[in-house]
Amino acid sequence: MDRNQKADVVSALNATFAELGVVVVTRNLGMTVAQSTDLRQKMRDAGATFKVTKNRLAKIALKDTQYEQISSLLTGPIALASSVDPVAAAKVVIDFAKTNDKLEIVGGAMGEMLLDANGVKALASMPSLDELRAKLIGLIVAPATKLATVTQAPAAQLARVFNAYAEKEAA
Repeated sequence: MDRNQKADVVSALNATFAELGVVVVTRNLGMTVAQSTDLRQKMRDAGATFKVTKNRLAKIALKDTQYEQISSLLTGPIALASSVDPVAAAKVVIDFAKTNDKLEIVGGAMGEMLLDANGVKALASMPSLDELRAKLIGLIVAPATKLATVTQAPAAQLARVFNAYAEKEAA
């Protein structure tokens, strides 16, 4: 990789760090190509990315970003899992690590908060942004649904009473 390519990689990583919600640092301990491809596909499906980077270039790209504190975690063969949704990348990585012992969670960061491996696991146990939105919408819609049901019930009861009288007189 020549100097210009390195500069492009650093600037692309720096721009990426500016718009992320979470970065999870993982250590790759001999994953096969098939396992790595499977993990990348799962990350893509969740709206996240998984990128193996050179530590030196990642440390340069982290400067002057909110994720600068994870520079200390970048030792050895690492990869960065990241997503705009603060929970998506952590969930996928934790689920994948449960079934694959060759992927180790080193730590990560959510904004300026540094997370250890247990912090990433705790983050993964939280509901995702979409799940929280769905719950919020459900809470907002529930009173309106109950109100419609309550206001409709007396009219339905009246209709049944009138129908019963109509059937009684027809017989």
